[in-house]
Parts: sequence; structure tokens; C-alpha cells
Amino acid sequence: MVKYSERGDHIESTEPVTVSRYRGITRINHWVTAASLIVLALSGLAFFTPALYFLTALFGGGQVTRWLHPIVGVILFFSFLLLFLQMWRLNLPRPEDKTWVANIGELIKDNEEKLPELGKYNAGQKFVFWAMTVLILVLIVSGIMIWEQFFPDLVTIPTRRVAMLVHSLAAVGIILVFIVHVFAAFWTRGTIRAMTRGSVTGGWAWKHHRKWLREVAGRRTQGPAE
Repeated sequence: MVKYSERGDHIESTEPVTVSRYRGITRINHWVTAASLIVLALSGLAFFTPALYFLTALFGGGQVTRWLHPIVGVILFFSFLLLFLQMWRLNLPRPEDKTWVANIGELIKDNEEKLPELGKYNAGQKFVFWAMTVLILVLIVSGIMIWEQFFPDLVTIPTRRVAMLVHSLAAVGIILVFIVHVFAAFWTRGTIRAMTRGSVTGGWAWKHHRKWLREVAGRRTQGPAE
């Protein structure tokens, strides 16, 4: 059997056909971003309502949680920024995305052969990417505005209160988007492998992202000059 790299190179192998989807650095970047989001969600919810304050025990108490939350927020911003720089072009809208969305019912029925061939990401994945981009930007800007420890005089008290409301709404939004992202990863069998092993099976690539698979194969046949 033949194993393809993301650049289109092939390696003779006795294992089933696999296609490289993510480099090691990209996977580490992804998991740092995911871990940061989980820490921020739990620590943020702890301060969202007294009923959830018990969550601060996960981080060593209220004072530690209050210090940790904004620091991890900065880590999230820069971690996602690296992902953004790697992936934004691949997440730009394409003509086939509109058709894919219009026929989303076929995806639910597992009739993806009736959908248009897709590049590396489908419209749902692109939505998650751009929603994360906007929400993280809103969170970091509003977060700095309410970060009194380091920016006590940056904004007025009324502005800070508005920033707190915006920050809370954006936090709820990003938690919901994150849940959708995780659900979709588990629902589509073989997807999690891409971020754990870095590769997907040839069958998975053919079924879900056939256009991308053709592009990978095309780079192999076109040679190094391409």
C-alpha cells in the first residue's frame, strides 16, 4: 500500500493507505488552544455565578483562579493566533460551501456522495474557525478592559461594566461553539485521529474531503517543481 504525506510524497508501506493531515507542531498548537479554552471555561464559569464558585477548587481556590484566568486568556490568544496564521486561507469561503450548506440534510443522512467535493475544510468547520476568531478577539479586547490588576485606568467604570457584559456573552458563545466542534469531531468517525496521529485514512479523506485528497495526490504526480 502507499502512504501519502501532506506534500504529496509517498512512502511504500504495508499499512492501510493514510494521508497526512496535520504536522506535529500544528497538533501541539491545537491542543494548547483546546486546553486553554477548557481552563478558561471552567474558571470563567466559577465567577459567572455563585452557584459555580466551587469550580475554583480545581485551580487552588478563588485567588489563584482570579490570577490564572486572564493569564490563560493571553495564552489562548497567541496560541490561536498561530493557528489562524496557518489556516485562514484554507478557511476562506468557496462556491461549493453554499451547496454543501443547502444540502446539509444529506450529511446527516450519511449520503455525502450527494454533496460537492470539498477541500480541506467544509462549511461547518469554516464556521467554527471564523466564529472562534471573532469571539477570541472580542474576549481578549474586553478582557483587557476589565483586567483591573494591570490596566486599572484604561477605561471608565461604566465602560468596564459594558466590557464585562460583552465578555460574558462572548464567553457563552465560544463555549457553545467549542461544544459543537467537539461533538462534530466525535460524530464524524476518524476525525479525532487527525489531531492525535496527524493522519487520516484514505477512505476518510475520500468520503469527507475528496477535493483536498485530489490536491494532495496532484502534488505528488506533478513533482517537486510544483
